[in-house]
Amino acid sequence: MTAVTAKNIVKHYGTKKEKIEALLGISFEVNKGELFGIIGPDGAGKTSLFRILTTLLLADEGDAAVDGFDVVKEYKEIRNRVGYMPGKFSLYQDLTVAENLDFFATTFNTTIEENYHLIKDIYLQIEPFKKRRAGKLSGGMKQKLALCCALIHKPSVLFLDEPTTGVDAVSRKEFWDMLKKLKERQITILVSTPYMNEAGLCDRIALMQSGKVLSINTPDSIIKEFKNELFAVKAAKMLPLLNDLKNFNEAEDAYFFGAYHHVVLKHFNKENELKNYLSKYADDQLEIKKVEPDIEDCFISLMKNTS
Repeated sequence: MTAVTAKNIVKHYGTKKEKIEALLGISFEVNKGELFGIIGPDGAGKTSLFRILTTLLLADEGDAAVDGFDVVKEYKEIRNRVGYMPGKFSLYQDLTVAENLDFFATTFNTTIEENYHLIKDIYLQIEPFKKRRAGKLSGGMKQKLALCCALIHKPSVLFLDEPTTGVDAVSRKEFWDMLKKLKERQITILVSTPYMNEAGLCDRIALMQSGKVLSINTPDSIIKEFKNELFAVKAAKMLPLLNDLKNFNEAEDAYFFGAYHHVVLKHFNKENELKNYLSKYADDQLEIKKVEPDIEDCFISLMKNTS
């Protein structure tokens, strides 16, 4: 069963003279109970897409439905059925943890007690601070409170817009562990993130860039579509090394990748040619090793091929 459908969603901002194209024909489907990731950098259009799907923004073109309800004609039904956690912390900072949670429960004509089973595992972590004002919480605690407030009315679909941005690595891991438990309750979850390493935690992902979807599939399937040989290269002088890699006639692409540069080769079995070429330019700290691609490599390749 399909929980979320988007068909050719287009969104522009600004005037005809200075028009900013945010979404350029976005289409996808999310199955009920699926953890679906929207992966892309800032400016990709993730927030605009989420705001349209949660009925907070009107698309200029296209159709969308959540739980079978049209986002324009039946927006009231959708607002009662979805939970939305925006990227920017938007709870009442002068209210305490308990007061915020009670407010959101009352807004949806329910109580904390009625749906406590949904938030129990999360709320137990912030309960010691229930009398603290929300604005005084740490980033990780604000994140957990926001998730509790988004869940308190027992939504069937949960939209989380960059929920792990700006929090520490431990809080990020804890947050994804919480999402796995929510998925077990058959809650459909759409989560957007700029972190490529979070893609593998989703059932399926849509890679987005500049208002377009580059690919939709499982993380493993997207990686399997990467057909070129990939090498990680490092030397003492990294900037000249990158220029040398880009000038190598067998290089399809070369780019920064953490402590290394990644170089994508046009043809297979060209490792010796790469080593011989770089031995003329690089210093004695040169390191070359064959590596398997990850989602970030796939994303860079898709951007290059669709630009």
